[in-house]
Amino acid sequence: MLLRPRGLLARAAAPDQDAPAGESINARMTGDIAPVHDPCLIKEGGTYYLYGTSMPGSPGITLHTSPDLTHWTSRGAIFAAVPSWAVALVPGARGMWAPDVSRFGGGYRLYYAVSTFGSNRSVIGLATNTTLDPASRTYRWQDQGLVLMSHAGDDFNAIDPNHFVDRAGRSWLIYGSFWSGISMRRLDATGKLAAGEPHVYPLARRPEPTGAPDAIEGAFMFERGGYYYLFASYDYCCKGVRSTYYTAYGRSREVTGPFLGRDGGAMREGRGTVILRADLKEKQRWRGPGGCGVFGDGGRDYIVYHAYDAWHHGIPTLRIAPLSWTSDGWPTAQSD
Repeated sequence: MLLRPRGLLARAAAPDQDAPAGESINARMTGDIAPVHDPCLIKEGGTYYLYGTSMPGSPGITLHTSPDLTHWTSRGAIFAAVPSWAVALVPGARGMWAPDVSRFGGGYRLYYAVSTFGSNRSVIGLATNTTLDPASRTYRWQDQGLVLMSHAGDDFNAIDPNHFVDRAGRSWLIYGSFWSGISMRRLDATGKLAAGEPHVYPLARRPEPTGAPDAIEGAFMFERGGYYYLFASYDYCCKGVRSTYYTAYGRSREVTGPFLGRDGGAMREGRGTVILRADLKEKQRWRGPGGCGVFGDGGRDYIVYHAYDAWHHGIPTLRIAPLSWTSDGWPTAQSD
């Protein structure tokens, strides 16, 4: 079984060469855009904050900032070490994976995962802050400890968290990688699992014979126009240019599903509508696009993700694409 990364190169990748100013965000991005894996994007004030999986030599969640979505600066890691409680529960863990940051209750929640490669002995933890600005006097990430754990023998994997608040104001934790796929559980006002709400809602999986048994992870949910949209990464990440990751989605009128693609195919049956896949063979640069989130800003929606750069030794690199919407509510990502 394959999870999220993580033996990654620690060097920067160049943007596409000779990109006219009117071209895509991806063609114009500069600065510290690699290595970036499992990005999560949010904005506070005039600054965009991008969080990602920890990198070799730095166990904490990575932070990058930008004033304009195109010029990016690395701000290091937001934790000096993996929390001691997580290391005690997951021996051998060396990093913090797949963060998800969202506004809630006048502050911010950051969910993260701790695991070891190929195992479902995993935990999801929670940290909170009143601001995202490291220069603020009130800036301090406070770890709130364990939210969810999976053990060897369980039929799920407690990684790749996504916090979502539905239109009724209910908080949910979406999670999962391989095993039984993507699931969801209720949260309480503290951000922990809601007492008395043990029900697990299955949302998506890749049952055999899809060609890649159980290969699904990295889910993200958002709402638009009366629909809930669920995105997920299918197939395999973390193999550099040999990565086969691609991103698919479905939508539902209900937060618990069923999530169906444009052709009616159910995500619980390994189907859905593809929105991101590798470059065509004649291009051969960007491989394995996935680990995505969706971000709304100024009336525009964007999908943020990583892809492996075949021109730079397969390093995972930040990618951002505007979403276009059909009149009946189906998104497509702007091509590069």
